[in-house]
Amino acid sequence: MAKAIWNGVVIAESNRTEMIEGNHYFPPETVKTEFFSASAKKTICGWKGEASYYDVEVNGQVNQNAAWYYPNPKPAANNIKGYIAFWRGVKVES
Repeated sequence: MAKAIWNGVVIAESNRTEMIEGNHYFPPETVKTEFFSASAKKTICGWKGEASYYDVEVNGQVNQNAAWYYPNPKPAANNIKGYIAFWRGVKVES
């Protein structure tokens, strides 16, 4: 079971994450959406495509752009379409 934790709160939990480049990608239905809000940030990965970001807010503290996902990935990354990964201090335990 993998858990994403920030500011002492579990914000995602799943036993079927996808591991890519050392990151757990959580299925969208395993993420606690009340902690997420859309960010304007976008980045490009050469083989996965364009990533979109979420800000994560827990107990009044905001971690900007702490989660990312690929809404329309390139074919090579279609297995993580909509799946969410974390960085910027979000701890993932497995």
